[in-house]
Amino acid sequence: MNIESISPEYYTLKEFKFNNGKVLENQTVEYMTMGTPQYDDEGHITNAIIYFHGTSGNYGSIKRIGVALGENLPFDTNKFFFVSLSTLGTPGSSSPSTSKLNSDYPEYTILDMVNFNKKFLDECLNIVSPLGLIGNSMGGFEAVTWAAVYPDDISFLISLVSSYKVGGQNYVLSKVMNDIITSDKDFNNKKVTGDLKRALELSSKAMYSFGLSRQFYMDQSTSDIDKYMDEFAMEDSQEDVLDAYYRNNASMNYDLTDIISNITAKTLIIGIYEDQYFPPELDAIPMHTLIKDSTLVCFNSYLGHVGSSQLDKIHDELEDFLASFK
Repeated sequence: MNIESISPEYYTLKEFKFNNGKVLENQTVEYMTMGTPQYDDEGHITNAIIYFHGTSGNYGSIKRIGVALGENLPFDTNKFFFVSLSTLGTPGSSSPSTSKLNSDYPEYTILDMVNFNKKFLDECLNIVSPLGLIGNSMGGFEAVTWAAVYPDDISFLISLVSSYKVGGQNYVLSKVMNDIITSDKDFNNKKVTGDLKRALELSSKAMYSFGLSRQFYMDQSTSDIDKYMDEFAMEDSQEDVLDAYYRNNASMNYDLTDIISNITAKTLIIGIYEDQYFPPELDAIPMHTLIKDSTLVCFNSYLGHVGSSQLDKIHDELEDFLASFK
């Protein structure tokens, strides 16, 4: 099955209530499915695996695990039913831009993102207890939150280059990004009165040097770095500024320290030694010590954080982890 050829589908949630009490009606969910569903006697899908994308991703970001996804691969589409959706706050699904509410859109948290996904899965696909969750980067925030807040819902959890809290450098980066956005003369108490693409370009440049390994950047000429940084910033500046601002706020407030030990699902934590966003010694390894009986796997990647696409490097470890669920 070719992931690239799958088009999104759309569903409308009649109502969604945020943790702050705000309620929105008729909100869009963008999603895709692939694989083979299995059902219980009540018609619930029992073999669903939910994929959660990273900060700049959407429903199509499931391609990040593409080397391990397909027939006779660790994420076997003959054995599992995969769902990938554009999460709350992401264009395509309910967000400040998609809803047209802009600065009137409710502030949301990572738990709101989880509850949005849960409500959609139940209403649209009749999935009340997913078999497993896979979260990449920011998507890991959602997957780990789900496993900690609703520990009886799932059988397994895979955290891919992620963490159980945002602190230190990651907090600084999100704070810098939002400070740049809010310092723009066209941003006044989230009332957007002009074109804020310049602010997004500058904030994206602040983030540019962390996606790949430090060695990768060292191997580039300064002229190439200038070129790629400009291209990266230009691409990111196409996003709606309020979508980025709201999402950064949600991430900056993410901290599961007090409830991470609630997780009872079988857990695989995957880290990359060269990851500058989530260095294993600061994120994957501490999370491993906090989740009882979890399994930790780390590997090397010249691509750093982006190396989460190289799961073929840990093919055997993935097969071992998933064997009991096939």
